[in-house]
Amino acid sequence: MNYFISAQAGAQLVSLVVFAAIARWYVVPWLRNRQRADALVALLWVHVFRYVALQVFSAQRDGFPISSSGAMDIVLGDVAGAAMAFIAIILLRQRIRLGVALVWLLAGETIYDTVENIRGGIQEHLMGAAGGVTWFVLVYFVPMVIVSLVLIVWQLYSRRGEALDRERPAHYGAPTIAGAAQVP
Repeated sequence: MNYFISAQAGAQLVSLVVFAAIARWYVVPWLRNRQRADALVALLWVHVFRYVALQVFSAQRDGFPISSSGAMDIVLGDVAGAAMAFIAIILLRQRIRLGVALVWLLAGETIYDTVENIRGGIQEHLMGAAGGVTWFVLVYFVPMVIVSLVLIVWQLYSRRGEALDRERPAHYGAPTIAGAAQVP
């Protein structure tokens, strides 16, 4: 019996659940107390590291049964996503509104890239074939990218009318009755 497929699928599902829980319990409340641009920048940093997809060439050399065109599709999509994320961070840190448009473009590109990578993986029968670093990327990093993408789309949509800079909440950093500063 081949346990590799079950192990990979199970690990990916567990990672999605764990990252979703972290997002719900810690990241979402934290994002609500940040300026729009700062919230997006924090979420974009996950995508900057999508260039890790370049390791697929090493995996292919070491026996991962992906076609050269399949490997190139993965690399082009992820490296483009990494570049867009980094440029968007630069723009958002400067409070340039074009950064928001670039984040929307990144969200669309990431959705398309994810769907195409799943489709390609099914066509090439890659589920369960990964090992080593490739397995780690698929069961840890990819779910993190997906959860951060959901949070990015949520921030883009729910805060669409908000300026990139807004005043911090009135209670932020204000002294409490005991005289200690509050930090959300």
